Amino acid sequence: MSDYVKSLMAEVKAKNPSEPEFHQAVHEVAESLVLVLEKHPEYRAAKILERIIEPERVIMFRVPWTNDQGDVQVNRGFRIEMNSSIGPYKGGLRFHPSVNLGILKFLAFEQVFKNSLTTLPMGGGKGGSDFDPKGKSDAEVMRFCQAFMTELQRHIGPNTDVPAGDIGVGGREIGFLFGQYKKIRNEFTGVLTGKGINWGGSLIRPEATGYGAVYFAAEMLATKNQTLEGKRCLVSGSGNVAQYTTEKIIQLGGKVVTLSDSAGYIYDEEGMDLEKLQFVMNLKNVRRGRIKEYAEKYPSAVYTKLDPSDKNNPLWNHKADCAFPSATQNEINEKDAQNLLNNGVYVVSEGANMPTTIDGVNLFLDKKILYGPGKAANAGGVSVSGLEMAQNSMRYSWTREEVDNRLHMIMKSIHKTCVDTAEKYGTPGNYVNGANIGGFVKVADAMMDLGVV
Repeated sequence: MSDYVKSLMAEVKAKNPSEPEFHQAVHEVAESLVLVLEKHPEYRAAKILERIIEPERVIMFRVPWTNDQGDVQVNRGFRIEMNSSIGPYKGGLRFHPSVNLGILKFLAFEQVFKNSLTTLPMGGGKGGSDFDPKGKSDAEVMRFCQAFMTELQRHIGPNTDVPAGDIGVGGREIGFLFGQYKKIRNEFTGVLTGKGINWGGSLIRPEATGYGAVYFAAEMLATKNQTLEGKRCLVSGSGNVAQYTTEKIIQLGGKVVTLSDSAGYIYDEEGMDLEKLQFVMNLKNVRRGRIKEYAEKYPSAVYTKLDPSDKNNPLWNHKADCAFPSATQNEINEKDAQNLLNNGVYVVSEGANMPTTIDGVNLFLDKKILYGPGKAANAGGVSVSGLEMAQNSMRYSWTREEVDNRLHMIMKSIHKTCVDTAEKYGTPGNYVNGANIGGFVKVADAMMDLGVV
């Protein structure tokens, strides 16, 4: 079977050159699926994995817009509609200079399994642009979003493809995108999630990814009869996911000592409270400033500027019990993973998508720590997106408590699926195998039922 994986990866790399993140995501899943493909040769005969790897549709388009000086700018837009076997395509839009076809294919591929794990009927997709909203005026962001949606609206719909937000796409951007969709299509439907509460959004949606990652960590700790009370936690990032991860950790009695952005990170020995977190939220969401301002305001914090040439991230080299990588892909390499282990970390719950390299993941698995991979641990965001879709379909809004309770139950269900599946396939405690196999089997069975399409 290892020959099968080698052959598969050779074909993936030949067909998709210069897409290392996509290769990495496929390789990790393929290695886990060896266990299930041996027991179910019918999946191999029907080439289920090969079909999941190939997107059902790739949409790429130009996005021309004008800046505040009246100069014409041209960006590139994408939508990867990966798999719709169990429901409409569902996945975020990312606006960031690093966006390219390979990164979006990796994200869409991961999304297929993540959405399957949520128990909700959602397929997998992802999209975005190499546009950078950082430093742009609200008017420039609006003009870009309107130009982007003018093309994207041809390919999406409430029963076809329902995008959401991701890096660089928050409430402001979703509002501009939805406004343009509504104007062009002359319909008010649940075509985007992450909408404002007053116009079709769901309570708890902004908090969902961060809350979900903490709920998942709490479930992992419960298997050892422990809680987050008193645990020292390292959190990376300072955007939506990091903010609400921090909030939920504080609520459950944990102590968050780090946050970061692309320029550097802060280490606060005293830990953060809700007042300090409110400062971060205002800094990042309203003033759109840099995290170093936190250290200027709070003397207990030390700011460290990041050097891109460093072979590891010093944020992961502090004494702690738990780590919540919540920034971006591949932010923890093998050296970082070793530093985490050396500093006593035994719980890692991924708020970002694929934030750990394969070497880092293997280190966590070898040491048998509680390691929750992104496709399981950060599925809270898309879960509440699915709940938002349900509320839109019913023209109804659930209370904050009701949505939070449903999110908590979904994260418990995902955790149980991972634990039970890992045990069923002979690798107890391996959440990577549990998540990959648990997500795959549901999609594979649907694809078998639907025929060769």
